[in-house]
Amino acid sequence: MSELPFEKPLNELRNKIKELKSLSDGKGIDFSEEIARLEERCKELEDNMYRELTAAQKMQLARHHQRPTSLDFIQAIFTDFIELHGDRLFADDLAIVGGLAKFNGKPVTVVGHQRGKDTRDNIARFFGSPHPEGFRKALRLMQQANKFKRPIITFIDTKGAYPGNTAEERGQSEAIARNLREMAGFGVPIICVVIGEGGSGGALALGVGNRVLMLENAIYSAISPNGAASILWKDASRADEAAEAMKITAKDLLELEIIEEIIAEPQGGAHRNLEEQAESIKLSIAKHLDELLQMSEAELIEDRYHKFRKIGHYRMAEAEAGQAIE
Repeated sequence: MSELPFEKPLNELRNKIKELKSLSDGKGIDFSEEIARLEERCKELEDNMYRELTAAQKMQLARHHQRPTSLDFIQAIFTDFIELHGDRLFADDLAIVGGLAKFNGKPVTVVGHQRGKDTRDNIARFFGSPHPEGFRKALRLMQQANKFKRPIITFIDTKGAYPGNTAEERGQSEAIARNLREMAGFGVPIICVVIGEGGSGGALALGVGNRVLMLENAIYSAISPNGAASILWKDASRADEAAEAMKITAKDLLELEIIEEIIAEPQGGAHRNLEEQAESIKLSIAKHLDELLQMSEAELIEDRYHKFRKIGHYRMAEAEAGQAIE
């Protein structure tokens, strides 16, 4: 399991314990007291470290190359998954995956961003950054779900839409905007789960749901911290500083009422235990889906409208009195 920079002291301690155990077994020297003391210290350090993660550290966990992907969770949570391909207009974008599945025995449509597992896979999937055809594929699947009255589950995990010329030439902004508009009007339950990094319009294109849930160490923002640092300070290396200021963590977004629930992660991150993480996500989806299935089509649309309408606050300055009106 590869280590992140902030995990180095913890891994050094773990390696020391492993070394002492090896010496104890190989040379018959009793290090039991020292091992017990170090294990206790390791447990305390681990608890403190993961309980008090900064936004920048959570960003590192959200981007961990071993973090479970949409396909990992789809295989673990759903049954009878049939992946569907192509947007019927241009091509099949591998940065978006989706299809039909069963959730607790009930038909659903599931769609998600998909990062690669290795260099070759990442190149094929554009590192999880979709082109317009990816968003159009997602929309095609969601329109089909709406037609046949199937709930929609989306998994959000992208740094953003693909930023190259090819995407712009094929209508990137229009594809994202169409997804936002169409998702707002679907008469079926929509549950969105941010499983890693939810960045920019690429994330929002799958994010217009009745319920938006986030994994504990996921991040969600209108622009990546790297992009914000580049624009604000002309220095992408200040991404950690931007992350702290941008309120991108699940805790921040729950307080701002942008999401409805934080899904706990195994200690150390979702990549430490896929089965445990998948079960937590499954229980959370089931809870919200049961609630949403009690609503009519009109109520679901109204519920979604009010969810996004209540986000944010504004102030109007009264010109003459010079006082702000809430």
